[in-house]
Amino acid sequence: MLCLKKAYCLFIFSFIFSCSFAQNVAVVNGKSISAKEFLWAYKKSHNGSVSADYSNLQNYLNLYVNFKLKVLDAREMGLDKSPVYQEEVKTYENALMTHKKANANHKDQDFLLNEYKEGVLMFNISEQKIWNKAQDDEQALNDFYNRNQQNYNKPLSEIRGQVIADYQQSLEESWLKGLKEKYQIKINENELRKLAKQ
Repeated sequence: MLCLKKAYCLFIFSFIFSCSFAQNVAVVNGKSISAKEFLWAYKKSHNGSVSADYSNLQNYLNLYVNFKLKVLDAREMGLDKSPVYQEEVKTYENALMTHKKANANHKDQDFLLNEYKEGVLMFNISEQKIWNKAQDDEQALNDFYNRNQQNYNKPLSEIRGQVIADYQQSLEESWLKGLKEKYQIKINENELRKLAKQ
């Protein structure tokens, strides 16, 4: 009888889990990205359009997962505990509340607030891990230029801007590769296909 109860509980749990996973397009390190959130972000970045084929949704999901990985890394580094960050978020939250009172049917407020919080974290960590490194570490930039000299036919002094951009791209690729090795990512292809059919 006890085994039967355990089996029944496991069945119910796995059913609930599969139902909840079915409404998510991905799970990044145990944190779900709901289909609703993903479509909201997609629509916002595509001028309100939600009609997209599977391949476009898949490409956008890859970018969105990369964004979530950077935010996760920022939280791991404690950047969300910074008083400056918390003050910035509070100011934005107050502005949203004022707007909501003036415009009662603002249904996207939670998504907007979350997007802002995560966007600031992503900006702050990118500044530390990519932009400042490429701008301030002269030796690292010279090393990058020397390692990739076959791609350039001019001295560094003449194409500094291009080399900095390429170095930033290289830093970002290496950072994302490390994050993908560190954190578990599950993509729900079935849910993505469903969204493409809508």
